[in-house]
Order: sequence, then C-alpha cells, then structure tokens
Amino acid sequence: MSPPSSRSFPGLSGLLLPWLLCTAAVVAGCNNSPLPAGEAATNTLFTGFQEKSPRHLDPTASYSNDETKITYQVYEPLYGYHYLKRPYQLVPKVAAAVVAPKYFDRAGQPLPDDAPGEQVALSVYDVPLRHGVLYAPHPAFAKDEQGRLRYHSDHALTREELGDRRSPLAFEHQGTRELVADDFVYAIKRHASTRVQAPVFAVFSAYVLGLKDYGALIREEDRKLRAGLSEAALDKPFLDLRKYPLAGAEALDPHTLRIRILGKYPQWPYWMAMTFLAPVPWEADAFYAQPGMAAKGMSLETWPVGTGPYMATVYEQDRRHVLERNPNYRRDDFYPCEAAPGDARELLADCGKPMPFIDRIEFRSEKEKVPIKSKFIQGYSDVPEIERPEWGIEFYADADDSEATRQLFAERGFTFPRAVDVSNWYVGFNWLDPVIGKGDTPEQQAKNRKLRQALSIAIDWEEYVRVFPNKGGEPAHGPLPAGMFGSRHGTPAGFNPVTHRMVNGEVRRRPLVDAERLIAEAGYPGGRDAKSGRPLVLNYDYQRIPTPELKAEMDWMVKQFAKLGVTLEIRATDYNQFQDKMRKGKQQVFWWGWLADYPDAENFLFLLYGPNAKVAGDGENAANYANAEYDRRYERLRLLDDGPQKQQLIDEMVALLREDAPWSFGFFPYSASAFQPWVHNGKPGVMVRDMARYYRLDPALRVAKQAEWNRPQWWPLVLMALAALGVAWLARRVFMARERSTARGKAAAGEGSA
Repeated sequence: MSPPSSRSFPGLSGLLLPWLLCTAAVVAGCNNSPLPAGEAATNTLFTGFQEKSPRHLDPTASYSNDETKITYQVYEPLYGYHYLKRPYQLVPKVAAAVVAPKYFDRAGQPLPDDAPGEQVALSVYDVPLRHGVLYAPHPAFAKDEQGRLRYHSDHALTREELGDRRSPLAFEHQGTRELVADDFVYAIKRHASTRVQAPVFAVFSAYVLGLKDYGALIREEDRKLRAGLSEAALDKPFLDLRKYPLAGAEALDPHTLRIRILGKYPQWPYWMAMTFLAPVPWEADAFYAQPGMAAKGMSLETWPVGTGPYMATVYEQDRRHVLERNPNYRRDDFYPCEAAPGDARELLADCGKPMPFIDRIEFRSEKEKVPIKSKFIQGYSDVPEIERPEWGIEFYADADDSEATRQLFAERGFTFPRAVDVSNWYVGFNWLDPVIGKGDTPEQQAKNRKLRQALSIAIDWEEYVRVFPNKGGEPAHGPLPAGMFGSRHGTPAGFNPVTHRMVNGEVRRRPLVDAERLIAEAGYPGGRDAKSGRPLVLNYDYQRIPTPELKAEMDWMVKQFAKLGVTLEIRATDYNQFQDKMRKGKQQVFWWGWLADYPDAENFLFLLYGPNAKVAGDGENAANYANAEYDRRYERLRLLDDGPQKQQLIDEMVALLREDAPWSFGFFPYSASAFQPWVHNGKPGVMVRDMARYYRLDPALRVAKQAEWNRPQWWPLVLMALAALGVAWLARRVFMARERSTARGKAAAGEGSA
C-alpha cells in the first residue's frame, strides 16, 4: 500500500486546475463589446436605428425621416444644402451650378426675372450636370465583351439563372456607367408610375408640365401590360417609361437637363435638393422587374442604385444595414471652407479635403432607446442615430438631472451641439372621421370644430415640454416654426387666440372651463354623448411600439383627454404599420411631426393643402384636411416671393387653421445631435440629410476610449478563484485527515491479527 502523502486528490488536479485556467482566460479576454473583434479599429461609423428597417429606399417613394439615413448617403440629387452655413443655402451636388429659371408668358415670350407671378405661364430650368459622375457598381450595368447587358434586356434572366441570389452583390459581374440627363428625366416620369408609391405626385403633377396627363397615360399603358395578371402578382412586366415622352422634362444633351414648370413656383429649387429629384437609371428598373426578383427581396426599395458617396452592401431586415464607400464616387467633392457665424474653428479643420472621410457605415437595430443610449455612453456607438436631431436634447436632460452624469459626460468628451431648427410635432385629427373630422352637414361641422377646439385647449403643451425635458422645445401656436419668412412665432401677434389668451401682457393657455363649454356645445357634455349618454371614446394612433419611456408620454396624453371626460384608447404600432393606417385613413387622433424639406413656409403650409391629402392623393396632408378658402390662398402663395403680400396670405391661412383646428399644434423641438470625441465635423441641421460624408473618425482614439471606459472588473473573478482555492485547501485537509485515519485503522487491525 502506498503512503497517504503520495495519493492524488482528484478534486484539485481534475477540476480545480482547468477551472483556474478558464478563469484566467476569461479575465485576460473579458470584453463586453457588441462589436466583432477588431471592428472598432476600422474606419467604420457605428450607429443605430429603432424597431424596423426603413420601408422605402426607392428615391421616388422615400419620404420618411428614418429612410434618409440611407437614401441621402446613396443617392445624390441635383442640389443640396451647404453643410455649415445658416440660414440654409442651396449648393450644387451632381448639378454643375444652381441655376435661376427663365420666365415665359402664355404666348411663349420671355419675361424679366422680376415679372409678377400672375404673368408667368412657364418657368424653365436648364440645369448643367457634372461630367464623369459614375454610378456605384451594380449588375444592372454589367456588359459582356460585345457590349450587351448581361443580366437583363439583352439577356433576360430566367428564374433558374437567378437561383438563390438575394443581393445584387451575389452576381459575378458588376458594372457602371456615367450619369446622364436622361436619368433625371426617367426619375421625374416615375412619379407618375403606378408601380411606385409616389407621395409627392400631387405636388409635382400640379407643376411639372404634362405630368398629370402623363400619369393617366402610364396608368393605361400599365393596365395593358398587366392584362390577365392578378393584382397580387409580384412579377410584373417591365414598364419602360423611356417610350413615353414627357413635355416637362427632357435632356437637351447628355449633360444638360431641362425642366419646365407651370407658372411661377419659387420653391421648386428646393425640391431639386431632395431625393425625389435623384437620378434613376432605367437599367435598375429593368433589372429589378425580372421574374423572381421581388420574391427574393430585390428592388429599389431594398437595394438602391445611386451615384452618392456610399453604396448598400448589407440588408438584414429589421437587424442590420451596412453602407460602404462607393469606389466610383467622384473626386470633386470637397469639405467646405466657410461656416456660419459662431461655428467652432474645429469645424473648418478639414477645409478643402476630399470627401467622404469614412469607409463604412453600420446601422444596428435596437428595440428601445435605452440600449442605444447605453452603447453611446460606453463608446460602442459613435452617433446614436444619425438622422434623428433629438438625441442631444435627451442627453442634456440626463445631465440636468444628475451632477454625476454631467461630470461623466464632460470627462468623456461627449458633444451635444444644439440649434433651433425647422421642424414640429403635433397631434392631428383625421378630417375623414365622422366624430372628430369635418362633418357631413353644416350643423355637424360646427359641432366637430368645437370638439377639436376643446381638445386643443385641454392638451397642455406647456406642461408637456416641462414634464418631458428630453422633448425640449417651444409650444407652438401655429404650423410655422421660427426662422423662416412668414412665421410670427414668439411675437405678440403670434399666439393662438383659440387656445390661449393674453393676461397682463403674458400669453396663457385658456382655462379648462372654456374647453368644457366647447365640448358641451359639441354635443358631449362631461365627455358623454348628449343623446345616448355613452362616453366619448377616441382612438389614438402612435407611431412607435410603447416602450417604457414612450408609455409615460402616452399616459400623459390620455390624462389630457380625460380632463374633459373623454376616453382615449392607445393604438401604438411600429412605424410601418402606422404608415399603412394613415394611408387608409383608419386613424382618428394621431401623433406626427415634420422635418422641413426646405426652409420655406410653403413646406409647412402644404401639409394641410387639400389635394395633398394622405388618403386621396397619397400626399403628406396626414389629417386629410380640406378647406376651399385655405386651398385658394395656398395656390396664390405658391406664386409669391417673400414680401408683404405673402405675409398677409400666410396670416390668413394660419387664422383659418387655428379656427378649424385640424391639428393641436404641439411644439417646435430643439435640434441637438450627440457625438463621441473621436467623431469630427458634427453639426446638427434637419435640412442636411447627407451628413455622413462630412463626418471624420479617429478609430485609434475610439479603441483607446472603449478600453478605458469598459475596463473589465477583475476583482469578482479573483475573489472567486481565491474562494475556490480555499474550498479546495479545506477539502484536501479533510481528505488527508480521513486518509491518515483510515491508514492508522488498517495498521492497528494488522497488529491485532498478528
């Protein structure tokens, strides 16, 4: 028998040592980063998006803010906005210059530049294009050795040839070609196509010469093409718009675009700074129209084709999107050398340098705000959401609530540049709804108007901006924010007399008794139907899933309606479902906002123009508001340059809106972004949607700061290891004692037998 000291203890050699080795490995490599190993050191911008993937990446259809983070990085319109200057200034993008229109009367004779709008029958824009602008690589442009298109038209793909491909990048051959004026002609025509949801067709068809009739023509041609096909069929024959000329858009030569606008429309140049006027190559439409493409998720809605600084390389529905540098991007895009008064000198450090600076942009989905905020604080997100201008306000509110938080933000070098910008949030009432909308008879119209006015008084927006400081802003008294011609916001003449009154020189919200009187006159005393006695129940559609932070806002809104005895039922959905409801007119009361397309009062007033209704015209009049007096004034307003006559019309239109109350006007939010210290050139501005090209990163600083801010807490593991050693030592002592006792017993037994 071996002596006890030479016997092994299996608990130590067989279990403890491997455990200690594993612990050492975990301690050495402890890392809570959500990024793949090594990614932080690359020239990649990491940012987030909430809930669902963008619904529309097709430039003709895209009109929501959450889509701009991709569309404005991939596509380039004719014009854009100077990144730094304020007030906003138009600058050329793929256009070679910003041009002034030429005016003509009804006889086709030229008019002077200052001709009254009533005399102008036609405005003509001849826009020169930059030479040598190339599209990002895409199989739609790929050609064989004989110059024939490989994947469509010259050689149409069969389903078998398409195979299991689900991305344009899966095709062996990629190609490109130069941007030409016909691509813009094709893009304008697409607004009349039945194949695309075109939210501004109502606007464009009122101005672009012949576009309204062109829409009727294309509908008929499409009907012929789809004869015998089910309405639900995914595969539809290619509708080649090149076959049908449009009087309002033509290519004078490959690098000159002519657009003819009916009458005088001073706001038209602003539309040329939006992706609605981004070029669309016919090859992309033909490529995606082939059998099997739609079923594989390939279309301009998911895989855009543009000339911009970036191209889409990853589309993971509701999870992740990736943009990468367009290898064909033009070399004449330089960082600006002029800034606005008061801008930090650092914003001009990259003056004259070619853009973009960043190689790759990765968007990752988050279901709630909390993880987006946490990842930013930890340094794993460079910008929370590049297209949303309210994140800085949220961080400001956090810093105001806690001195420790304020110090943490300062120590880490976060920056939250803030500005007052051209946007709003409001609660809308659906004009088509029999209870809250216009009403069928004059008597019912008067009652419904009083109901909307009563609710507008009851919703205390002054309280809202106090209770929810992360929604920082100023209560609105009309649709027009400050900073643009025509707005009287913040002036003594700028308050809404329907919801407010002047008391001792101060504007104050009307007392609740005024709202109670109005709702009783509307037929709902105490919030109950005067005839049936039933409580008034209204549905409230919200454009986000009710996360904990949003639920507080929804509960607050319920309490506002409850002041008048009205029950408000929340119907919160993701944004895509919300958009579907709005298009079908299924809402009663709803929450919505607007980031201005261009810095002109017309861009807010058109949100309530009757022909622009969401249901009837798929426009941006989400309330479906219709008032003939308002519409007539709007149509006159469109012809006017800034001046006294335009101001008078704006005042009259705002007065009509206050009386009709299709919106409870809500508030004008502050704009403030959030940037890490390694993100340079950050400046908020809701008009500038192609911001990513201006950002510059310092990946080395990011790696260092992530390591500094997220040092692994080793002491719990060390304590666990020491505790395990202690337990093992005690267990060994017990084991050895038992062995010695056993050995002595056996020895004694041997002596006795001897």
